[in-house]
Amino acid sequence: MSRRTQLFCCRVEKKPRDTALILALCFARIHPPEFFKNKYAVDEAHYVTEISNVLALKKPAVLLTLRGVNTDSGNVSKEASFEGISQFNVNNKILHPEIAECRVIKTDMELEVLRYTNKISSEAHKEVMKAVKVGMKEYELESLFQHYCYTRGGMRHTSYTCICGSGENSSVLHYGHAGAPNDKTIEDGDLCLFDMGGEYYCYGSDITCTFPANGKFTADQRAVYEAVLKASRAVMKAIKPGVAWPDMHRLADRVHLEELTRIGILKGNVDDMLKVHLGAVFMPHGLGHLLGIDVHDVGGYPEGVERIDEPGLRSLRTARRLQQGMVLTIEPGVYFIEHLLEQALSDPAQACFINSSVLQRFRGFGGVRIEDDIVVTATGMELLTCVPRTVEEIEAFMAEGHSCAKSFGCLSSQKQ
Repeated sequence: MSRRTQLFCCRVEKKPRDTALILALCFARIHPPEFFKNKYAVDEAHYVTEISNVLALKKPAVLLTLRGVNTDSGNVSKEASFEGISQFNVNNKILHPEIAECRVIKTDMELEVLRYTNKISSEAHKEVMKAVKVGMKEYELESLFQHYCYTRGGMRHTSYTCICGSGENSSVLHYGHAGAPNDKTIEDGDLCLFDMGGEYYCYGSDITCTFPANGKFTADQRAVYEAVLKASRAVMKAIKPGVAWPDMHRLADRVHLEELTRIGILKGNVDDMLKVHLGAVFMPHGLGHLLGIDVHDVGGYPEGVERIDEPGLRSLRTARRLQQGMVLTIEPGVYFIEHLLEQALSDPAQACFINSSVLQRFRGFGGVRIEDDIVVTATGMELLTCVPRTVEEIEAFMAEGHSCAKSFGCLSSQKQ
C-alpha cells in the first residue's frame, strides 16, 4: 500500500485500526485489475502503486509523457508522474502534438457520442424555449436545461458554465460566470441568448439559441436575427474539406455587414467596411472552434498554422483548413456592445459607415448568436444540432409550448 493511501486513511480517521476496512468504507468494493482490463478493453491493467516495477520488467527504451501547451487556452497539460519515474528515460515533447492531432479528426465511435450529446442538448434547449416566460430568473432556465440533460440523457455535467443572457446581458459574450450568475429577471420584450451544452462521457456539445422571451420577435429583433441566420446558413453551404476556416469567418462578416446595411444601421460600400474591420465591432469573437473532449478542443494551431493578427480574426480558436472528420461549432453573432460602438463612432475610418440615428434605436438591444455543431464530411457537412432556427419555426414552437402550459394552468402573463 502506498504512503499516499496511508496518508489518506489517516486523514479519514486519526488512528486507523484497520486500513483495509477504512478503504472499504470510503470506496466500497475495490475491483481487481481484471475488472478494469475488461471494462476498458485494454491488454493489461495494474494498480498505480505497481507501475514502476511493471515498467522496469518491460525495460522500455523511452517513456512518453504528455506535456504541452493548449493553443486555445494557453494552459499546460499536467504531466503524468509516479514514484520511481526518475530511473527511466522520459521524453515529454513528442506525445502532446501527436495526441492533439489525433483529437482533431474524430472516429466513427466518437461521432456517435457527439451526435448523442447534440440530440439530448437540442431537446433540452427546446424544453427551455417552451418553458420560458416573463418574470422568471435566468437561472431557472439554466436549471431546467441541466435537469433535462441529466434525467433524459444521463449527462451529469455540462460542457461549460451555462450562458443565459436576457436583455442587455445577451451582448455579454461569456455571461453566466460567478460574478453574474444568470440572476437577472427576464422582462417583456427581452431577447434571450442561451448558450448551453451537455457533456456525455467527456464529449461535449455547444449550442446557442436566441429567442424572444414573450414568444414574438419585434421587427428589429427579427431583422437582426435573420441577419445572423443568413450568415450561419451561408457558412454551412460553403463548408467542405480544404476550406480555410478564416475564410468562413470573413464570409460571416460580409453577410453581417450586408444585412446591417440593408437594415439601415450601416451605409456605404461593404468592401470598404471590411478593409477597416468594421465587422469586428459587431462580432468581436471568432466564428467557431473545434469541439470534442474539450468544448474548445485542442489542435487549433499546430506547428505551421499561424494566428491572424487582425480584429475578429485574432479571436479565432483555429485557423486550419478543414478536413473530413473535424467537428466544429458555427456561431456567428451580431451584438450591440456599448464600448465597441463608442470606439467605432470615435474612429473616423469606421464612423463614416455608421448611421448614428438608426444605431441609436439598437442601443441596449443586446445581441443575437446562433450556434450549431457540425461534422465536416467528404462533400460538405453534417448538422448535429436540431432546434427551431427560423423566426417562423421559433414563434410557432414557442406558441405551441405556451399553449400546452396554459392548458395545465402553469403559465402566467404577469411579471413576478
